[in-house]
Amino acid sequence: MHRTPAAATEAKTIEAQARDWGRVLAAYRDPRPRRSLAELAVTLLPFIGLWFTMLASLQYSYVLTLVLAVPTAGLMVRLFIIQHDCGHGAFLRRRRRNDAVGRVLGVLTLTPYDHWRRCHAEHHAGSGNLGRRDLGEITTLTVAEYRARGFWGRLGYRLYRHPLVLFGLGPFYLFAIENRLPAGRMRAGWGPWFGTMATNAGIAGLSAAAIWAFGWLPLLLVQLPVVVLAATAGVWLFYVQHQFETTSWDEAEDWKHPVAALHGSSHYDLPAVLRWFTANIGVHHVHHLVSRIPFYRLPEVLRDHPALRAVGRLTLKDSLRSLRLRLWDHEARRLVSFREARLAAT
Repeated sequence: MHRTPAAATEAKTIEAQARDWGRVLAAYRDPRPRRSLAELAVTLLPFIGLWFTMLASLQYSYVLTLVLAVPTAGLMVRLFIIQHDCGHGAFLRRRRRNDAVGRVLGVLTLTPYDHWRRCHAEHHAGSGNLGRRDLGEITTLTVAEYRARGFWGRLGYRLYRHPLVLFGLGPFYLFAIENRLPAGRMRAGWGPWFGTMATNAGIAGLSAAAIWAFGWLPLLLVQLPVVVLAATAGVWLFYVQHQFETTSWDEAEDWKHPVAALHGSSHYDLPAVLRWFTANIGVHHVHHLVSRIPFYRLPEVLRDHPALRAVGRLTLKDSLRSLRLRLWDHEARRLVSFREARLAAT
C-alpha cells in the first residue's frame, strides 16, 4: 500500500524524531557492573530461598506452597529479564561475561540462552515489519489477509488468538517443546543445538539432584506452579509489549527500525511492585530503540525525558482491553477487533 505525499512526509518526520531520540538515549547504554551484580544477587538469592521455603511448606499446607509460588515465579521472571539483558550485552561490559551469566541463568529459567538470543535478535530486527512476521512474533494478520482466508483459515486464526491458546497452550509449547528443541535452526549451524542441549543437560542434572535429595513428587509440586506462573507472565509481557491499539506496523518497503521501535512497542506503566519483578521491561519502547540500556537504567531515562512517558503508554487496565485486538487495519493504522473489522466491511 503506497502512502500519499502527506502521509510520506509525516512518516519522515516521525522517523527523524525517533532517530533523534536514539542518539539522545545512547548515553544510557553503559552498564554499571557493581549495580548489575547487586541486582543479580537480590534476585537470585531470594529466588533460591523462596524455592526451598516452598519445599519446606509442603509438610504444612499446599495452599501455602501455592501462595509462595507467586513471588517465586515473579523472581524467575526477573531472572529471565537479567538473562535477556545479557543477550543484548547490556548487563556486563564484556561479551563473554554476559554470555556466561546468561547461560547459567538459562538453566534456572528453562530457556536455552544461545538459541533464545538468536531468536530475540530477529525479533528486534523485524518487529513491526509486515514482511517478517515469521521471526519471533505473535502471528498477526491484516484485515485484508483475514478476509481472504476461507472458513477453516479464519477459524484457525481465531483459535490461535484465543487467550486460552495464547496464554495456556502457548507457554506450555514454548517451554516444553520450542525451548527443548531448536527446530528450524539447522542453517544457523551447530551453535543453537549445542547450547540448547547443554541447557537441557543442566536442567536434567539439577532435576536429578533434586529428585535424589527430595523425591520426584515434592519437586513436581514445587517446580510446576512456579514454571506455569512464570511462563504465563512471560508470554503475557511479550504479548502486551507489541499488541496494543496504537502500535506500528508497516510493509517491508516502508518499515524503519527507529519508528517501529519507539512507536511499535508499548510503555507498560505497571505498579511499582510489578515494575520491580518485571525488571522495568515495561519501558519497552525505550528498550527497543536502544537495546543496550541496562534494565535498571530505564527508569532513569523516563525521569530525565518525561516526554517519553506518554509514548505508547498502557496501564494495567488498558492492557487487558488489548486482548480483543487481533487484526491490523491498514487504513486506520491501528489494531482492531474481529467485530470492528466486520462492521467496517458492512
